[in-house]
Amino acid sequence: MRFRLLRRRLTISAPRMAVRSALAWPLRWIMIALALGFCAAIAMWAFELGRSLAGLDRSDKQELAQLRGEVQKLRSAHDEAVSVANTSGSLLTAEKSAQERLATQVKQLQAENQALRDDLGFFERLNPIAAGAEGVVIRGLQADLVSPTQLRWQILLIQPVKNAPEFSGQLELAIVGTLQGKPWTMPLPEGAQQVRLKQYRRLEGLVSLPPQVVVKSVSAKLSDGSATRAVQTTKI
Repeated sequence: MRFRLLRRRLTISAPRMAVRSALAWPLRWIMIALALGFCAAIAMWAFELGRSLAGLDRSDKQELAQLRGEVQKLRSAHDEAVSVANTSGSLLTAEKSAQERLATQVKQLQAENQALRDDLGFFERLNPIAAGAEGVVIRGLQADLVSPTQLRWQILLIQPVKNAPEFSGQLELAIVGTLQGKPWTMPLPEGAQQVRLKQYRRLEGLVSLPPQVVVKSVSAKLSDGSATRAVQTTKI
């Protein structure tokens, strides 16, 4: 079988052969690419020509310009809204701070007004200063039981002379009464209070009392360290 095939190839009965000139494959690919590019260029030209004839380019440009204008308007409106919001926030913050300051000032004024009312009521209950009094005097001493175990005291010290020198001394307070039927005396828990005044000074305090104590009087003594300057007692 192999011999027959070899003989057919080597003898006259072998298949005919044709000799053709072969084109290099790079040149073949270049020609194919040029043809495809030419076809694509013709197709693009035809497409653009059709768009221009139909008027699509003009409408697209107009629509694009219109959209750009609307976008610019929206951006301007957004920036204006943000600016207004920031300004409103700043105004609200400033208004809130102003309201807080006003509320604080109102509370301070109310406290000062209440203190002035207390001073006025205290002064109205005082006795007149004796004529010819000199130096520091006790203008008035008052004591009230707030509860069975609490006593509130108030005292006013005055130098009735104009341009008097500053006084420096100490105030001692003694609460006198009975406890379980026996005499009882109690000074201020914090001891004698240091006092400095030029014209006048008002002092007050709240003292806790033992249970079942009966307070009868409160005495105040003002001294300058070497001598007693004023003494006053008030009954309860």
